[in-house]
Amino acid sequence: MDDILSNAQAWQTDFFDPEVKKEIQDLITNDPEDLKDRFYKNMEFGTGGMRGIMGVGTNRINKYTLGKSTQGLSNYLKRIYPGENLKVVIAYDCRHNSDTLARTVANVFSANGIKVFLFSELRTTPELSFAVRHLDCKAGIVLTASHNPPEYNGYKVYWSDGGQIVPPQDHEIIEEINRLNYEEINFEANPGLIDLIDHEVDEAFIEASVKNGSFEAKGKDNFKIVFTSLHGTSITVIPEVLKRAGYNNVTIIEEQAVPDGNFPTVQSPNPEEPEALTLAMKKAEEIGADMVVGTDPDSDRLGIAVRNPEGKMELLNGNQTMVLMTKFLLDQRVKKGLTGNEFIATTIVSTPMMDEMANSYGVECKTALTGFKWIAKMIKDFPDQYFIGGGEESFGYMVGDFVRDKDAVTATLLACEIASNAKAEGSSFYKQLIDCYVKFGFYKEKLISLTKKGMSGAEEISKMMKDFKENPVKSIGGAKVVKIDDYNTSTSKNLITAEVTPIDIPKSNVLIYTTEDGTRMAARPSGTEPKIKFYFSINTKLDAAENFDKVDKELDAQIEKILTELKLH
Repeated sequence: MDDILSNAQAWQTDFFDPEVKKEIQDLITNDPEDLKDRFYKNMEFGTGGMRGIMGVGTNRINKYTLGKSTQGLSNYLKRIYPGENLKVVIAYDCRHNSDTLARTVANVFSANGIKVFLFSELRTTPELSFAVRHLDCKAGIVLTASHNPPEYNGYKVYWSDGGQIVPPQDHEIIEEINRLNYEEINFEANPGLIDLIDHEVDEAFIEASVKNGSFEAKGKDNFKIVFTSLHGTSITVIPEVLKRAGYNNVTIIEEQAVPDGNFPTVQSPNPEEPEALTLAMKKAEEIGADMVVGTDPDSDRLGIAVRNPEGKMELLNGNQTMVLMTKFLLDQRVKKGLTGNEFIATTIVSTPMMDEMANSYGVECKTALTGFKWIAKMIKDFPDQYFIGGGEESFGYMVGDFVRDKDAVTATLLACEIASNAKAEGSSFYKQLIDCYVKFGFYKEKLISLTKKGMSGAEEISKMMKDFKENPVKSIGGAKVVKIDDYNTSTSKNLITAEVTPIDIPKSNVLIYTTEDGTRMAARPSGTEPKIKFYFSINTKLDAAENFDKVDKELDAQIEKILTELKLH
């Protein structure tokens, strides 16, 4: 507690605003538990950058924690690009304080002699990724907390390739930040170095999205879409992208079309949660729509609902949309002629079906840690290979490499192209997904997230991961575990032969168990939320599409058995 008090008292100097000092003194006097949570650690960079609750303290998102990060990044840029005219671009989403925090970040960069392009209003994360290269910047920042609750905000850092920072830059930048005292932050803006941007970059991004997401789909006039931005940024671009691609039957959920950091119509602005798309699903049934699309606040994730074989709207999961999108892009590439240097990409906790599909097409499937920054890194590390597309289970997808992060804008258009074309040919998005199960194997996935908040929650998550490592699961769903992949030690152990082989992926706190029948369970703490996540994947053969319902129910029952066995209900 002495360290926590010392950290808090360091914010009592004249450098800090009077209201900040007053709030800290009130916490010291009246609420030591809240003080502890705010000052027991510094805000850290996770899989999605820096993300946390807004407020006063070292473990909060505020003017000073973001200012310190920006000062450290400014120092780093000047050190590795000596004598160059440095440029950065900044975007922000609909969250509370995003606009003022973005201006603070711009001020610090400009105070350090760095040219800043600041979006004049809220914009999507994929447009920020695009803008980094379009404007020839060394770095980019987006102020967003993605799909987290309203009290959160965040700070994602992008590098000159348009992807989020990865090793070695991330560690070097963090070291630079940690060397600083708060008093070293230069908040004195140079207005002459800050340019507001909007329509010119918007136009370039929209053109690129339409170009990369359009595939001459048939049946657009008879294809009905319901779209919701869930109070987020995608309202600034997705309706226009769909319109230019020829989709005129688009119904926008007006109650959710106005950007609002309170997200008043949903419990969580996360398209992974079925509740978030309730209004859109209801509207789709009313008007007989073919597809529902919903995006998260910064428009990098998308949720899709389509009509199942019974004609009911059904929300698909991220693995299902990723598989069908990738197959469609592979088929388009086959039409042009495969050259042998193509690859698709996925992550270690996503469906193994991606590997099966890649093998079938004779292309490589590269597998990365969770987070699209690792997929962007693949594109940079293998410039002689052609990236077709890739995704992860958490409702993210990337079409080609013109955006180097998950991109709900172009992925929305791609989903519509697939579904419109399928309907025109007497099929459907869902039927084509079932065809994939017949061809590549019926893989079914389930995600369980346990929320553990605060300092005690972090300790509990750490203990759970330690227990899984030291007391490994012996069987899952009655099938014996035959392999344990420990990404923390970069080792894969075959429990049959006792052979240990290295894993050629950067270290991460992830454990994956694989059984003799191909069932897989992964455990990992979230890098952006106070959660521990468990990912399950089971599979079987589907000999014919007409047996889908029967086999689907059998797999559901198998997953329920596993969750009961592991006490994860």
